[in-house]
Amino acid sequence: MITVYQFQPALGIPNLSGFCLKLETYLRMAELPYQTVSTVDLQKAPKGKLPYIEDQGQIIGDSSFIIQYLKQTYGDRLDAHLSPSEQAIALAMQRLFEDHLYWIALYSRWCEPDNFALTKKAFFGGLPKLLQGFVAKGALKQIQRDLHGQGISRHSRAEIYQLGQEDLTAIANFLGTKPYFMGDRPTSLDATAYGMLANLLRVPYPSPLAEFASSLENLNQFCDRVSQTYFSDFSLPSSAPILATL
Repeated sequence: MITVYQFQPALGIPNLSGFCLKLETYLRMAELPYQTVSTVDLQKAPKGKLPYIEDQGQIIGDSSFIIQYLKQTYGDRLDAHLSPSEQAIALAMQRLFEDHLYWIALYSRWCEPDNFALTKKAFFGGLPKLLQGFVAKGALKQIQRDLHGQGISRHSRAEIYQLGQEDLTAIANFLGTKPYFMGDRPTSLDATAYGMLANLLRVPYPSPLAEFASSLENLNQFCDRVSQTYFSDFSLPSSAPILATL
């Protein structure tokens, strides 16, 4: 059976990592049996990040490479019907979610003072109080370096959220009235979309980005549709910290 190593559920959604949630959504959509192991140990992760999987003696990291492996090993259960041009569009949309909108959402979660307080509690609340501040401060500095290196945090706060609103507008316009992003059937793009959108729309992180996302009815309906169809069995903790121990 496929074993998925990922963060544990928190703040009312299956995973606070959009990439972990993307992978688990894909597995459910593709009806592939799997089991999860909650962990924060990145030393065993082949790319130093979560999620990663172990399957048939292989360890694979990075959600996109994992999905590629799953398609090659178990068949392309979601995307095989897409034409080459549709596959190109789906890939471009995936990049919009993961290589641009993701960074703006990360900024809103870590660089807004009130949201950082919630992030600190959600991720590090299980640590001793003196250690919480030290670990959270170190993580924040790393996130800030990453955001600066990527380029998003070189803009003003207003400019950052303007870019995010442009992303969300394009995403909502592309979805339109379709039940899923590529039509009537879920594809791997929908797994990506749910992973990122649920982490905007279904967590208590207020920001101009989340407020704008909440105003887009079709994105909310999409999240409800995926939640009800693929995660109806989840009973999610609302306050358990991700890092119970080190």
